[in-house]
Amino acid sequence: MSRPPIDFESLPREVRDRLMEPLNDLRECAVCPRECRVDRTRGERGICNTDDSFPVASICLHRGEEPVISGRRGICNVFFSHCNLQCEFCQNYQISQVSCGLKTSYSSLQDILDAIVASLAAGAKAVGFVSPSHVVPQMKVIIAALREFGYTPRLVYNTNGYDRRDTVTSLDGIIDVWLPDLKYLDNDLARRYSHAPGYVEAATTSIKEMYYQKGTSIHLDDDDEIESGLIIRHLVLPGEVDNSKAVLRWIAEALSPSVHVSLMSQYHPIPQTAGHATLGRTLRRDEYEEVVEEFHALGFYRGWVQELDSPSSYRPDFTDGGHPFET
Repeated sequence: MSRPPIDFESLPREVRDRLMEPLNDLRECAVCPRECRVDRTRGERGICNTDDSFPVASICLHRGEEPVISGRRGICNVFFSHCNLQCEFCQNYQISQVSCGLKTSYSSLQDILDAIVASLAAGAKAVGFVSPSHVVPQMKVIIAALREFGYTPRLVYNTNGYDRRDTVTSLDGIIDVWLPDLKYLDNDLARRYSHAPGYVEAATTSIKEMYYQKGTSIHLDDDDEIESGLIIRHLVLPGEVDNSKAVLRWIAEALSPSVHVSLMSQYHPIPQTAGHATLGRTLRRDEYEEVVEEFHALGFYRGWVQELDSPSSYRPDFTDGGHPFET
């Protein structure tokens, strides 16, 4: 059954106003744990340096995710510009750093919807929102507009973990798949590397809420593509084995070793980390093997463990407006 084309401006004014209502949450913004309390609807900008527009840097079919996420044809990933974390090592630094110009490849909500629909027409079953923590109201508008025109893709919330529990709760029944990072179990490390005060409390509280909503099981369709569930990612950083082991222990003890965990070795230095004592190098084999050993010792049996040569495979380029993972 064919779906009608999306023409947002053709909707009655009262319908458009209803769909845009989530943006009211930006009037005294407390969407993320930073709680800047600025009025983004009047052009004020907090730490994320974004207003109430739709700052989407890229929309593309992405096949580099976990197999159950990507599926055979890829997931339609919507990459938002800027971020409420400011990780010194971010692989998406070209679009995530708030000190850079706000990269937007789409001039309107209509353009964003058209690009998503094109990816769905190409075979994607899911839409992934990447780094959405500071733009959850805008994300809700996109989702509501898709649904208004009969599009109901599976929705993946791909987050750095620096979320408010209330925000996660507001997405219960909307988000199908939670895909959070748990970067740190060390607040000093979070402040030093990501400029994120209280990261541990925010991330563990929000992930507990995701766990409460979805539990330990993931539900797959006949093509072994995820329909619903929780997958927790953790990127192992060079020189920070103890942090990674603490993250895994927290997941096993506070949640369950039955949780699906994606353990990642893909760290690669970026220009900003050149010369850094630890962040300026890739992960050593002995470091990663120690973390993998802890993963198994804690009883994890669901999830994915990347190969150590992964850094060469996950280096996006957002500079030319094309597909960031294809050159």
